[in-house]
Amino acid sequence: MKFKDCNILITGGASGIGKIMGRMALERGAKCLIIWDINEQNMADTEKEFSVIGKVKCYRVDVSNSNVIHEAYISTIKDCGEVDILINNAGVVTSNKPFDKVGLNEIDLTIRINTIGPMLVAREILPDMLKRNKGHICNIASAGGMLGNPRMSVYGASKWAAIGWSESVRIELQEEKSPVRITTIAPYYINTGMFNGVNSPIFPILDPEKTSAKIIRAIEKNKIFYGIPFGFHFIRFWQFLLPIKIFDFIFGKVFGLYHAMDNFVGRK
Repeated sequence: MKFKDCNILITGGASGIGKIMGRMALERGAKCLIIWDINEQNMADTEKEFSVIGKVKCYRVDVSNSNVIHEAYISTIKDCGEVDILINNAGVVTSNKPFDKVGLNEIDLTIRINTIGPMLVAREILPDMLKRNKGHICNIASAGGMLGNPRMSVYGASKWAAIGWSESVRIELQEEKSPVRITTIAPYYINTGMFNGVNSPIFPILDPEKTSAKIIRAIEKNKIFYGIPFGFHFIRFWQFLLPIKIFDFIFGKVFGLYHAMDNFVGRK
């Protein structure tokens, strides 16, 4: 789906790849960039920076709160019109603790933002897309939702769930022969600060600008599922081919994949 003359809504759009994708959408001629975020200062800075490129509207939205989402969507339609492209980008990672040390508040926050949040936002917007027979939803999941990894069990679980949900909705729309499209993105660690301290022994940490450009192109090409980098899919291939113990030894011990989160500090 092309971005030109479309209204683009990006959750978590005031920082990281969300902000970069917003800029790219405006550069492609988007009618209005709509940012839902919780950081008011980041939104103010982004709106000021991007308003020289095109129309930008920002709303403070907690994507885990259905009432807030509903009110924000009503305001969005009133101010900007119908949403043509939704990018569910908001996400959180709380720590690198082993599961038995993870607090209940961390579990709740991670699942609410990474899993329930995209569902609530899509549930609000999708019905109108279906009525108009037009729309595209892009769900930013994670490579962590394709492969188990120590010290990120809750984050991984939240993204596994997000991938399963996103793919299921895509198939529902496909079965209904709807023109509304779903794209699921599963990127590796991205150098935005969210995963500061991560040691990446096999693949380099992804560049935010290049990764954002790939996601934008995936939406334009109506891709179904896109793992970044492509080479990560080969790990999934070897996981299927090799006995579990051998896979764990090669990728976990030899390549050090299972120790990527050991020195994680995240964004302060």
